[in-house]
Amino acid sequence: MRSFLQDLRYAARMLAKSPAFTTVAVLTLALGIGATASIFSVIYGVLLKPLPYPKASQIVRLWEQDASGHRMNFADPNFEELRAQNRTLQGAAEYGADVVSVTAGREGTRTMVAAVSKDFFGVMGVSPHLGRSFLPDEQVFGAQPAAVVGYGYWKNHLGGETKLSSLKFVVEGHPVSVIGVMPPGFNFPDGSEIWVPRELYERLPSRTAHNWKAVARLKDGVALPRAQQELSVIGARIREENRPDVDLTTFAAATLKNATTGNVRPALLVLLGSVGFLLLIACANVANLMLAQASARQRELAIRTALGADRQRLVRQFLTESLTLTSLGGGLGILSAEWGVNALVAFAPKNVPRLQEVQVDWAVLLFALGLIGAVAVVLGIFSAHRATSEEASRGMADGGPKQAGSLRGGRLGPFLVTGQVGATFLLLIGAGLLGRSLLHVLSVEPGFRTERIATLDLSFPPVNTESDKVKRVEFLNELFAQLRALPGMVEVGGTACLPLRGSAADGTFVVMNPGEPLPKTMGDLEKLFHSAARTGHAEYCATSGSYFHALGIPVVRGRLFDDRDTFDSPHVALVSESLAQQKWPGQDPLGKQIEFGNMDGDLRLLTIVGVVGDVHTDSLEIPPSPTIYVSYSQRPQSARNFTVVMRSETDTAMLFPAALGVMRDLDPDLPPRLGTFVQVFSSSVASRRFSVILVAVFSLTALLLASAGIYGVTAYSVSRRTREFGVRMALGAGRKDIFGMILSQGAVTTLLGCLGGAAGALMLTRVIRAFLFEVSPLDPVTYGAVGILLSVTTVLACYMPARRATRVDPMVALRYE
Repeated sequence: MRSFLQDLRYAARMLAKSPAFTTVAVLTLALGIGATASIFSVIYGVLLKPLPYPKASQIVRLWEQDASGHRMNFADPNFEELRAQNRTLQGAAEYGADVVSVTAGREGTRTMVAAVSKDFFGVMGVSPHLGRSFLPDEQVFGAQPAAVVGYGYWKNHLGGETKLSSLKFVVEGHPVSVIGVMPPGFNFPDGSEIWVPRELYERLPSRTAHNWKAVARLKDGVALPRAQQELSVIGARIREENRPDVDLTTFAAATLKNATTGNVRPALLVLLGSVGFLLLIACANVANLMLAQASARQRELAIRTALGADRQRLVRQFLTESLTLTSLGGGLGILSAEWGVNALVAFAPKNVPRLQEVQVDWAVLLFALGLIGAVAVVLGIFSAHRATSEEASRGMADGGPKQAGSLRGGRLGPFLVTGQVGATFLLLIGAGLLGRSLLHVLSVEPGFRTERIATLDLSFPPVNTESDKVKRVEFLNELFAQLRALPGMVEVGGTACLPLRGSAADGTFVVMNPGEPLPKTMGDLEKLFHSAARTGHAEYCATSGSYFHALGIPVVRGRLFDDRDTFDSPHVALVSESLAQQKWPGQDPLGKQIEFGNMDGDLRLLTIVGVVGDVHTDSLEIPPSPTIYVSYSQRPQSARNFTVVMRSETDTAMLFPAALGVMRDLDPDLPPRLGTFVQVFSSSVASRRFSVILVAVFSLTALLLASAGIYGVTAYSVSRRTREFGVRMALGAGRKDIFGMILSQGAVTTLLGCLGGAAGALMLTRVIRAFLFEVSPLDPVTYGAVGILLSVTTVLACYMPARRATRVDPMVALRYE
């Protein structure tokens, strides 16, 4: 310990004697370690951290799966048979969640409400913090609604009242009694704040009505592959016993954690790889600095060796110095990681799962400490090896530090810089390809206008009676009329599936033959699905005719919905252009009749009266989906989650107070959410924009570090070769020759680095391709631009050292040497 403390004090004195070296090295390490710790915080919080449930690894998500491998939600009969026939699951439950209007006291909110079947809380392994969960007589169709609420909702909206029997609120127009409060932090699924029995909703006998998600818990000692094997057998049995009334071929299962985070896993791992390259570049920079320091200290080391210090003692000294330096940089990096994590969470897309669990906790600190230790050991061994090699023992005899480096020592610095340039090239290629992909995404024609469009989101209760449907239509008609009367308003419309939100329901429709008998029951309709030639798959969307005018969606053929399309008149539909071309190529779709009653329970035929332009409903990166539009005035039951779109002549924010006033006058218990279509559009590209910006920041930081590395190695080389330049100039070399020689050496280093980076990019082509949009991973424009950027950077980094070399006076240099 005494020897270690002595080494520590000596390391502190050596670092204090070189403040420039210490400052640059500490800041470089802080940058690399801080950025890596910040990204790891996100990786750990989203991907690695166990779910906050007992034995969370046993909880699995279940799906139905069709012949093409597409995973679907569950139909009620299929789920019931799976639950009854399996022997590997402790329990299984259906669930679904949606934003609905909830009124507690005088306050109305848009709240995520989950409908969960029996065994749900048992599967999750969570019991209420206060009160109880559902009783059997509360989990039957037609029972008096009861609810379990989240801890936050209980505190914020119910005043934290412990006498639960006195707590009631209104969900979608129905009074609900509170029977329990869940523990803090429990919000599964989808950030739910209220849970009601799934059994309150009607059971559908159809085996193709995929309405419910499912979750299950494995029995103790049962591995997922064994459960998956059993589920496959059950799925095949259901398929064989119910042909052709079922579209599943098997069941699929995955751990709940993987099912929750699977969509973001590849992007987060790419970010981790990017910041890993940044850390390597930072370490290479510090290694170069330490190499220069070790070369400058070779006379000192030779004296210490002559006085009896063995190599082990010198290595320990360098390891201590490296540990001291890395600890300073790592400590500063950990402090900056807290700021970096907060910035990442604030800037990250809101659809990233488990984002609220991201923080700098003990696991991140352990990772950072391990990283600091690893970097310290690597840098310490590197510098110790260079400083205690055979050249060091000849340091005194060779005439001083300027000549002690030798040819071998002079090659190591450029080698490290070559690696830096290669890693930087790879990062810049990734940033360039992602950036060009984002530009291509933004250049996609969405099929609608976005400027000066305000949105008003509404969540209506379900309508079951004819009078409820009439009231819904009258309410929307009055809302549209009053909003149109506001100053500056150009057009007002409404839709149940706003573009770019991916909120449209989809299903199978049937093309009806002229004079064919209409299906009278859902069973009769399902029989028609057996004819593939007559069926098609499309999204189903209730809208107003003015919606297409408000968003500028063109009418390709026919007409839009208008006043003649009432609840009692023949029901009509509009189809998207892609659906018309797909189902009726070379034909006029107007007048064709289709049956799509499986979407809303209304079996009346739909007559096509118009064709409208295609719209990107899910994402700009996904081709427009075939869509069938129905009128909200004919099928108001489909206008449950409804968005009013308002196009104005002025700034959309100026509409908000007046629009809120209209809503309060019409229905104060129906809480709206106001926004703009620009926000909707921005949210649709948020994930890609987030990745592009982070990789670009890492790449530019790497470029700065690589520039510093090139400059440092070139400047160090020039300082060591003073005598050589003096001899060359004495023998007739011109200043241009010296200048060109220095630049050419930098250019060779950059060229080798670019070639190595390009080779790395080629090896990662398959990984990169998955994140690109209409851009080849071998895009010549990107590669050329990055090559030019690095070439210019090399010239700038080498310019000052090369200029200094041309100013060497041969006589002074030779006399000095």
